[in-house]
Amino acid sequence: MRKVKVIKIDVDKCNGCRACEAMCSAVHSSPIYSGTNPEKSRVRVTFDPANNLYMPVLAGEYTPAECAGRYTYTLKEKKYPECAFCRASCPSRDLFVDPDSGLPLKCDMCEEAELAEPACVTVCVNDALTYEEREDEGKPAEIWGELQVGLDSLIKKYGVKAVEETITTLASDLGDRDHENEVKAVEETVITLASD
Repeated sequence: MRKVKVIKIDVDKCNGCRACEAMCSAVHSSPIYSGTNPEKSRVRVTFDPANNLYMPVLAGEYTPAECAGRYTYTLKEKKYPECAFCRASCPSRDLFVDPDSGLPLKCDMCEEAELAEPACVTVCVNDALTYEEREDEGKPAEIWGELQVGLDSLIKKYGVKAVEETITTLASDLGDRDHENEVKAVEETVITLASD
């Protein structure tokens, strides 16, 4: 079982105060709470004046290329381009890109700040943003698929021998019989990938 952390968004409750943007940028300032710059926030509130609709969007994964999909979403009879709700930091726009370094930003659930809940959730007085933790077994195929992709990239970068040695070292460092089956499964995946 793995713990899944989720910030749920209810657009009907968002009043556009942007307290979430300010708090997020303050938590990610260095040192913490030393300043606020909404351009450094991992959450952005977009506004549609025609429908008086505010939409918080959380920063997601970085993508090195523009997406090929150009879909349109309809909310309250108004059409929006796909990019309006996209969480990715990408080359086609400057949303979720640090203005100083140019590096992509991603919501990290405020884990570095070691808060009980993400900062944006704690300042959202209308509960437009709510936090949830749940246990998720995950799909075995999905987990092993991710593992295979990760190991494949490590093998390409460092070679099979280095990856096998690292796994062996980690297994002996764990010294815990509870992990024996997992270690064997990873070793078998490395052998399979090496033979491909």
